[in-house]
Amino acid sequence: MDWFKQHRQRHTRRQPEALPCDPPEWAPATEQSSTYGLQNEASDESYEKALEFCERHAVESSKILASQTITDINSNGCLEWRIQTHDSSPVAVVHNSDGKGGLSQIRSRVDCPDTCLLSNLPVVAGQYHFPNDGGVYFEITVNKMTDPSKGGAIAIGTACRPYPLWRFPGWNRLSAGFHLDDFHKFFEDSKGGRPCFPLGSPLITSVVGHTIGCGYSFSTGTMFFTIDGQRLPDAFTGIYLQNRSGIDVYAAVGVTGECDISVNFGGTTFKWLEGNEWRWRIDRQVRKLGDDVEEREELPAYNAC
Repeated sequence: MDWFKQHRQRHTRRQPEALPCDPPEWAPATEQSSTYGLQNEASDESYEKALEFCERHAVESSKILASQTITDINSNGCLEWRIQTHDSSPVAVVHNSDGKGGLSQIRSRVDCPDTCLLSNLPVVAGQYHFPNDGGVYFEITVNKMTDPSKGGAIAIGTACRPYPLWRFPGWNRLSAGFHLDDFHKFFEDSKGGRPCFPLGSPLITSVVGHTIGCGYSFSTGTMFFTIDGQRLPDAFTGIYLQNRSGIDVYAAVGVTGECDISVNFGGTTFKWLEGNEWRWRIDRQVRKLGDDVEEREELPAYNAC
């Protein structure tokens, strides 16, 4: 879905002042998108409902975080991030004892429909400074998942608010995801996605007992995923660079069927060792407002790797 072009046509007057050199247009992924998912397929009704939702609800503009939130982040760092549920969610989320998000435990029943859960705070905050190195990173560990042949699925990725929460990450506007039932990657892709392993078989055949990570590089807009600490080939480049100061991007986890997942925003050591360095810490970016940046370099275009 070419959402960026539609958004720019509809909301031109609402865009912030352009950068000295506007970022070039993004291009769709080079791999052929599958028409259907290999395991689980959302209904046409779900697809149409999501389109209507996105038509009715504009993407939220980026915001400066409340002063108390910044104070808490300065004190607790990444422990302020957690996965949230909504009132009608069929999924339970349990946080560690102090209510913060070092680890969020997601549990769903066997009859759980497609559900997307977002983080309480953005992982890419448009109003804040974008460093020239590093980015953000988080991981999930899959403790239980219904077999994909019986309707189970989990996804990890990102999304902007508001997002249709009955849709997996990567299916709709400004959302990316890695789906663990078929190991396909998605960015605004309502079809069957594209293989993350186009040249070979996945490193694992079942994600149960394994840790999957999601990373995003500030300088290139590259999104990548990891399995048990091993970084996979880059999934996308150039995403979230168009009007990046105008949007906030949140961590997203999708579940369907019976699942048990631990979400780690840095409260415990990451399997991907580089993610433990300061330049990948999720609380790094929001410690400095974007107004402190005097110059912004030309940004590369979106592409899939």
